[in-house]
Amino acid sequence: MDIKLKGSIILIVLLGALYYAFPTYRAYQPGVDPQTVDNKVNLGLDLQGGMYLDIEIQVDEAVKEILRRTALELEDLLIDEQVDFVEVRQATNSLILEMEPGKKVNLEIAPYDRFLEQFDMNVQDDLTYLKLKSGEAQLIRENSVSQALEVLRNRIDSLGISEPSLQKQGENNIVIQLPGLKDRDRAIELIGPQAILQFQIVNNNATPSTYNRLTEVVKYEEVWDKTTNKLISKRPYVLDKKILMTGEFIRDARVRIDSRDNRPYVALSFDSIGADRFAKITRRNVGRNMAIVLDDKVQSAPVIREAITGGEASISGQFTVEEADTLKIVLRSGSLPAPIEIREERTVGASLGEDSVDQGLKSLMIGSALVLIFMIFYYRLAGVFAAAALIFNVLLIISVLGAFGATLTLPGMAGIVLTIGMAVDANVLIFQRIREEIKRTDNPRAAIQEGFGKAFRTILDANVTTLFAALALLQFGTGPIKGFAVTLSVGIIASMFTAIVVTRFFFDFVYLRKTKLRSLSI
Repeated sequence: MDIKLKGSIILIVLLGALYYAFPTYRAYQPGVDPQTVDNKVNLGLDLQGGMYLDIEIQVDEAVKEILRRTALELEDLLIDEQVDFVEVRQATNSLILEMEPGKKVNLEIAPYDRFLEQFDMNVQDDLTYLKLKSGEAQLIRENSVSQALEVLRNRIDSLGISEPSLQKQGENNIVIQLPGLKDRDRAIELIGPQAILQFQIVNNNATPSTYNRLTEVVKYEEVWDKTTNKLISKRPYVLDKKILMTGEFIRDARVRIDSRDNRPYVALSFDSIGADRFAKITRRNVGRNMAIVLDDKVQSAPVIREAITGGEASISGQFTVEEADTLKIVLRSGSLPAPIEIREERTVGASLGEDSVDQGLKSLMIGSALVLIFMIFYYRLAGVFAAAALIFNVLLIISVLGAFGATLTLPGMAGIVLTIGMAVDANVLIFQRIREEIKRTDNPRAAIQEGFGKAFRTILDANVTTLFAALALLQFGTGPIKGFAVTLSVGIIASMFTAIVVTRFFFDFVYLRKTKLRSLSI
């Protein structure tokens, strides 16, 4: 390759590296908020502090919820088909359909046969037992964890955190890392609620002391003091146990302000299926109160004046604008398929993160300095070439990480240190080959050509095999392992470029342009 072409390529790469490395330098200067700077290297939880959560998904509750929804769907279908039945009730991993004496229904034909895709049927007199097929319950549990992962990711995205990490761990656990998180309470408000929205009819003729415990349930509307954050009062409602509809059909949720009292509320709009179902529910219950229940707490219980056919509803209450906005986010992102339990919560302080950064940078600088001093002392001018290529190498790594908005972790810093060692190793191979050729031929020009040519294959083999290992870690690793693999992968490619192209350019520029070359400083 012509020396001018090499110089042009190196200059272009250098300018690009400086362009993408500068935002990272600027982002972490005193008085600058890193969140306001684009194209920077993001620091991981172990470097800038933040929040760590270990969450368990209560998957058995997801199975119960599927059974409840199926029971409600079967009941609605039987009512629409004008079939005489007593009730559909839940049991362990099964449903029981009780028919009126002498009445029959064939669940093996349309429109009921679709229920048998998940259930095995057993008919005994007026009772029909629908038991979940083998493996269905386990599939529901697995799907509930995957769904919870997506719902939590959607909620966390609204926090505006760079590079949050959500990883499934074990069968039922999700580990969440939120680097740079400043508002811990806001995060818990978004992550914690299951956000199950339910619509249930209020029985105004019953009281908490006289209600029918078989068919009804008592739930409360809570009133809180916003200044002291204390519970002021709880108003009881007697509700039918039957849940008429849930929030699974919500298409959108928005915060609006009531023109009558200037209080915020959340306006809901349903999809086509939900709109039809909501219209049917309100048409059947005109004149009655319908409670809007969120996570077992009554938010409001308006009277149904007429059938609501527009597919819209609203949730009003003693909301602040911030609370209404949080509710909007959790409803829009969808409810969790099962309740969650926070098994472990850790907050990594900013001071600890700064200490980690300082120690990591010090180790990186000290290690690099020692390597550079050794190379210059042992290989003289050639060592200076290697030192310049090594600095270029680190600059390339930072710029590539910044260009892609990657996250640098403490193991990632270890990957950079390892890359520096590999870059030096490549230069050592080249220089030793050149020394051997000088002893053999006593021709410096030929020694440079042969040294780079013979060392190239060894460098390529060593770096490509290591790159494959790094890519495997990147694909299958999680957390710290992935952070290490990212910097190692980028570093290997950068070190090959600097060793083969940059160092060679210095030799060509300093030595091979001379008409008479008698010796090398190596």
